[in-house]
Amino acid sequence: MPGLSDRTRGFTDSVIRRMTRISNECGAINLSQGFPDFDPPQEVLDRLEEVSHAGPHQYSVTWGAQNFREALAEKQSRFMGRRIDPDSEVVVTCGSTEAMMAVMMSIINPGDRVVIFSPFYENYGADTILSGAEPIYVELRQPDYTYDPEELEAAFAMKPKALILCNPSNPCGKVFTRQELLHIARLAEEHDVFVVTDEVYEHILYRPHEHVYFATLPGMWERTISCSSLSKTYSITGWRLGYVIGPAHIIDVVRKVHDFLTVGAPAPLQEALVPALRFGDDYYRDLQRKYTEKRDLFLEGLDEAGIIHNVPQGAYYVLVDISEFGYEDDHRFCEDLARIVGVGAVPGSSFFREPVNNLARLHFAKSEETLTAALDRLRHIDRLRR
Repeated sequence: MPGLSDRTRGFTDSVIRRMTRISNECGAINLSQGFPDFDPPQEVLDRLEEVSHAGPHQYSVTWGAQNFREALAEKQSRFMGRRIDPDSEVVVTCGSTEAMMAVMMSIINPGDRVVIFSPFYENYGADTILSGAEPIYVELRQPDYTYDPEELEAAFAMKPKALILCNPSNPCGKVFTRQELLHIARLAEEHDVFVVTDEVYEHILYRPHEHVYFATLPGMWERTISCSSLSKTYSITGWRLGYVIGPAHIIDVVRKVHDFLTVGAPAPLQEALVPALRFGDDYYRDLQRKYTEKRDLFLEGLDEAGIIHNVPQGAYYVLVDISEFGYEDDHRFCEDLARIVGVGAVPGSSFFREPVNNLARLHFAKSEETLTAALDRLRHIDRLRR
């Protein structure tokens, strides 16, 4: 029989989704895969009920329903501080996962190189390989996950085609400073490199940290392709609504790739989310307040349990240090954590290019009741000590 694709030879299944399956099998509280256990805004649910009867139930325009793109462009124009044209600078995708893949296939040729900060969301390496490119990893150094400017400059000297920037970062919660972003922008301009951003957690930040949209930096609009999702902001991870924003000539190509990948995002769900895209600033301030309360509750509980952790600046993940428990294999630790302690986590090694085996990722996008129950279980984590 013919052989299978060489590009997938090194692939495994998603470690994040695998840990969700293990959590479900043993009744663990799932703090591995980052989805909330609370409902979307009531306005969205009410509109979804109306749409379920009235429609639309058929295809929307391939690159996104007109009213949805207009509402999305209006919202992002407000936050990004520049007018986004809904007719030429936006394409709606099936989640940010497809957004990133469509972008990579639009700008990358086989043999190109792509810079990726490590730790990184597990899809980035796979997207790069599926695009036929070679990843160049630049380390974000613990404990505050800053990068070495000389290391990044050396990566740019290798003539990459693009850099992937996740900000705020999954899994470490880093929020890049304006100074860091300006340094990246200077290198991107000097070496003529695209910057592909993943800004899914743009509204989940912890003071005093602020999100700077890379595309708004001087001279960066023309070389930045912004990918994002509505999943985290509106607690609708199962709806799979994402988008790409960028210069019209790039978006024109992304739309074509998107069309052949998925045809279009779900029409009724686009319609149901339009009211949320028109929320005022109060919604986003309240979102930040709620997640700050969740973060503070969870980190305080980890401290009380004696679990060492970083302090995320944005997003809703925390990396905990498992060194003291005596495991050489962080995958085995997370499986035991789920089966014995009853809490699901993701082994940190799945996010790092470097040989890091002493971390596990937990998330706190859960109700106070769920977080309190998880913390009660984590107080018995000494059961895993070897």
